[in-house]
Amino acid sequence: MITFFIALAVLVLGYVVYGKFVEKLFGADPQRVTPATTMADGVDYVPMKPWRIFLIQFLNIAGVGPIIGAIMGAQFGTASFLWIVLGSIFAGAVHDYLAGMISLRDKGASLPEIHGTYLGKGAKQFMRGFTVLLMVLVGVVFVNTPATLLNANFTQGWNPYIWIGIILAYYLIATLLPIDKVIGKIYPIFGILLLGMAVAIFIAFLIYKPEIPELWSGLQNRHPAAAHNPIFPMMFISIACGAISGFHATQSPLMARCMINEKQGRPIFYGAMITEGIVALIWAAAAAYFFGPDSVVDVTGKSGAAIVGVIANTWFTPIIATITILGVISAAITSGDTALRSARLIIADFLHFDQKPIKNRLLIAIPMFAVTALILVYSLAKPEDFHMIWRYFAWGNQVLATVTLWAITVYLAKNKGKLWYLITLVPTLFMTMVTGCFLFVAEKEGLGTVLPKPVGYGIGAAITVLCLAAFAQYRKKSRS
Repeated sequence: MITFFIALAVLVLGYVVYGKFVEKLFGADPQRVTPATTMADGVDYVPMKPWRIFLIQFLNIAGVGPIIGAIMGAQFGTASFLWIVLGSIFAGAVHDYLAGMISLRDKGASLPEIHGTYLGKGAKQFMRGFTVLLMVLVGVVFVNTPATLLNANFTQGWNPYIWIGIILAYYLIATLLPIDKVIGKIYPIFGILLLGMAVAIFIAFLIYKPEIPELWSGLQNRHPAAAHNPIFPMMFISIACGAISGFHATQSPLMARCMINEKQGRPIFYGAMITEGIVALIWAAAAAYFFGPDSVVDVTGKSGAAIVGVIANTWFTPIIATITILGVISAAITSGDTALRSARLIIADFLHFDQKPIKNRLLIAIPMFAVTALILVYSLAKPEDFHMIWRYFAWGNQVLATVTLWAITVYLAKNKGKLWYLITLVPTLFMTMVTGCFLFVAEKEGLGTVLPKPVGYGIGAAITVLCLAAFAQYRKKSRS
């Protein structure tokens, strides 16, 4: 477990050292007045205590990503530990912090508005539609997953539409009500529960001392279907929320509208991502043991949600195991509702629709929930297609992170001068390559890859080079 403890220490040091550097580079100003004060409306712009905002942000961005994603990513071996640590410090936390702080400086602007400011009107219009669609898919995924878990573990034999209806009804309430009425009150409790699950597994490590792979054992691909799942790009799509996720930047404006001091940004945005990285590392390490030869339970072919149950029931008492499963369910639910709330705000920003009157919120929410319900009905009627919805939701999530990183890079190049934009340009190019290659390298169900893999990697590289050339042209034009 030496690698695990080193990785844990590096994540903490990343927050202390690199997080402070990024904060200083941005220039957080405790004297600057924030939108929560100047634009308070009692609905979305509501000042809240920083510890509460941190827990809400942490739960918003986490969902089941640092659990299910980390578990499935652990199949690739110790390379997953490296990605969680380095991705969280140098990509995910920087992405979350700067997106949140740029929003804070721009009246709590939604993510597509930030894209438009730094990437142009065309990018803004496209990303409005793309982001809203992705948020609806998040809602779909995070209704389907907890409904399935609830039915499988607690109400076997129920019609699945019962739980789906209950969860959707809650989502509607949470989307419409002022942020401090539901989300502000119950999210901190669920956030503590999610952290408690990770602490319980950490304690289990100390008690059971499982054989967790070490970094020096090699970075080879240990996936049971390695030939069909190359580490690059598949692992970097599988582990999203535990390293970098575009969904996070859609949530940051929600919290930017509640902060009263720019200095709160580092613990709330950068800190929440590092905390999520720690949670992902713990779950990935636990899963790595169960995927290994010394496991007391065979998890071959099991889903990520099923492996959560295996871990909980193997190491915990029945009561703690039940609480753990409920915690995973609550984590999923509390990302789905804020995803749909974020979609409402993006649409409202686009339409310049005042969200203080409840009827205006309903005019946006009702059609949006109708679309969500239709996709859910389809996914239940054809469960084999849900896997594809999840897969391309994961890809779309990383595309969103990539576009956001490009916008942040342009912001740094425009406002900070010198070569400070390199801190985001490097991860931006990496994620451009990941998302570009995925389209041409990921195998389609039963069809293999559309193109030979070397050709697919070549196309991904060409896309990356073209994006870099466009950025270089922007830099040249801006200096002239």
